[in-house]
Amino acid sequence: MSAAIEVENLVKIYKGGVKAVDGVTFSVRRQEIFAFLGPNGAGKSTTIKCVIGLLHPTSGVIRVQGVDVGHDPGVVKRTIGYAAQETAVDDRLTGWENLYLQGRFYRLSRAEIRRRGEEVLRLFGLWERRRDLAETYSGGMLKRLDIACALIHRPQILFLDEPTLGLDVQTRRVIWGYIERLREEHRMTIFLTTHYMEEADALSDRVAIIDRGVIVALDTPGALKARIGGDLITLRFAADGTPVEGVLSAIRALPGVREVRPASGGIHRIVVEQHGDRLIPEIVRIASKQGMEIASIRLKRPTLDDVYLHYTGRDIREADGGREELLKTRRMRMRIRR
Repeated sequence: MSAAIEVENLVKIYKGGVKAVDGVTFSVRRQEIFAFLGPNGAGKSTTIKCVIGLLHPTSGVIRVQGVDVGHDPGVVKRTIGYAAQETAVDDRLTGWENLYLQGRFYRLSRAEIRRRGEEVLRLFGLWERRRDLAETYSGGMLKRLDIACALIHRPQILFLDEPTLGLDVQTRRVIWGYIERLREEHRMTIFLTTHYMEEADALSDRVAIIDRGVIVALDTPGALKARIGGDLITLRFAADGTPVEGVLSAIRALPGVREVRPASGGIHRIVVEQHGDRLIPEIVRIASKQGMEIASIRLKRPTLDDVYLHYTGRDIREADGGREELLKTRRMRMRIRR
């Protein structure tokens, strides 16, 4: 059985020579939740828009359900659902009217819209509010209605571009629950983009980390974290600016230490195979022997934050930015003002 989505050597260059996507290759299995993880401006939205036919790629091949998007974009669009970063809900219409309008776009009969509309509104807990204007909905309800509209034609693949952007943590987790139900109850393939580490970790079967238009790592969240090592020790010395290479060299020579690398803020990251708690006394002893005072030392298990830092050399919050993307986030937060 072929993959639900196949992308080969995708390149997208905008006017002015800005290369947003640079030779991306990946596939998404059927009934999989697949996540693109990266900061704003990394190429996530550009990739997803190329895959669904909203953007023309500069080069590369994209197949959805075995159909070449470049040759038959209309066929592809009829089999997918898409919820963008900014909700497409019309505030002046009721929840039901928004859903009805979307159904008519897909040429569904009134009877089909009534049947399917009730199904998706009940799925997302919106049935009792279906006759209320969308402008009275909370931010989480607007997002749920937007996803419901993307499902009215019963797509085989659902694309979600930053599905919880601007939402609070509690509402974000509610949306996660609905996404998981879609896959489990409707056997749906879901491709989402996000810059929330915990979202990718909680939802996805596999994660592709994308940075500056390039996929730098792709695997299950567990496998990506396992590649870093069994334990992670973060270390900061009390005297900033003092030469520390002698101490770090001695730490690198300790059994079980895989890597020692600096991070931002004078913090050094020590990746160990396992039993990091046993190495901490040794690290303290080495520092004391060389006259270096330790301000803080901490042991933790690797997270996707650590994975991103490992592959890109910077924290995702440091990479996140760009005026255009900041304005997008602000507009979304204004949109979901309640």
